[in-house]
Amino acid sequence: MSRFYYYLILINMVANIIASVPAILLHFHNDGAVISMLLSIAAGVLLVTIYTKFFLKYPGKTLPELLEKTTSKWFYQPFVFLLAVLWFVAGLITLITFTFLLIRYLSPEMPIILICLTLILAVIFGCILKTDRVMYTVEMIMIITSPLILFIFFKAYSSKSLNWDFVREAALYINQVPNWHSFSACFFLFLGAANLFIFNRFFTDKQKFGFRQIMFIVLISIGTLFTTYFIPIGFNGFEGINDLVYPWISTTDSIRMEYFIIERVLFMFLLFYLGIAFLSILIHWHAAMEFLKFTFKLEKIKYKDKNIGIFIPLPIFVAISLYFVTVLTEYQLFRYSSYFYDVLVFIFPGMILLFTYINRRMKNEESSPEN
Repeated sequence: MSRFYYYLILINMVANIIASVPAILLHFHNDGAVISMLLSIAAGVLLVTIYTKFFLKYPGKTLPELLEKTTSKWFYQPFVFLLAVLWFVAGLITLITFTFLLIRYLSPEMPIILICLTLILAVIFGCILKTDRVMYTVEMIMIITSPLILFIFFKAYSSKSLNWDFVREAALYINQVPNWHSFSACFFLFLGAANLFIFNRFFTDKQKFGFRQIMFIVLISIGTLFTTYFIPIGFNGFEGINDLVYPWISTTDSIRMEYFIIERVLFMFLLFYLGIAFLSILIHWHAAMEFLKFTFKLEKIKYKDKNIGIFIPLPIFVAISLYFVTVLTEYQLFRYSSYFYDVLVFIFPGMILLFTYINRRMKNEESSPEN
């Protein structure tokens, strides 16, 4: 598979390491979180495999294009609009989470609206770029930030402050009944493959997706979930871990780099992770914009031969973001994020039925004598 495919998978997993996912998992640390993670890996990898194999059959095609070809207008347009809402909300959760993080740890004196607006301005015009340019932007930022973030993870694993007895104690809770909220939060990490709904237009060449590629995703997901859940416990202890609002922030604040110009890893971690958050929002909102283009035919809205339609959703994105960042608290954000993840567990596996329907219609179309 192209390296760009793995970027879509990785960013969705890695961006949530310090977002609401670890807080949800650690809240249920003695109530089925461990077994929920294992089940989510099996379900998530299966979903990624099915999604990827489906889109490999239609190189260069987006899901809205396939739906337009195989379904009726009454179904196609509301459904694609629903997808736009889901992708926008996914990006919004990351945006609000990092706004709260920045105001809590880096700029406590700055107005929250100004911080949020700064993040939005950094992302919003990237949403209307062509998909290939979005992918090249993703690669450039990944090349810059990934080595440093991996180095910070290496420092965490090799730190003397990491108590493996706490990790072993947490692992002993594997025999608990799975927890639904934990499962859905972990399952969300695997939904990066769903970005193929739009980004499949970038993959016009024939790709290979077999056992080695699947095992690679399995290893990445195990490493990501282990790091997300067990490392904060190893640093902070098993008891009272669910009281931490941002467990990974407390973890990185326990790490020092004695011979570096900046000793506290926390500041570096936040700044470099901001790059990953930027990519996550960019991918989600770019997909949301593309879904809206298909739904409302925005590219046909013109004024004096200039296309103004693609700019119409941008003020709406900004207004909704600023509203929610001012009315939500951190506790409400985590609770509503958990509800959002719960809903996705039903929606995305259900789309496999839709894929089956599209496959049948496409086969019928190909075998039609008129074709």
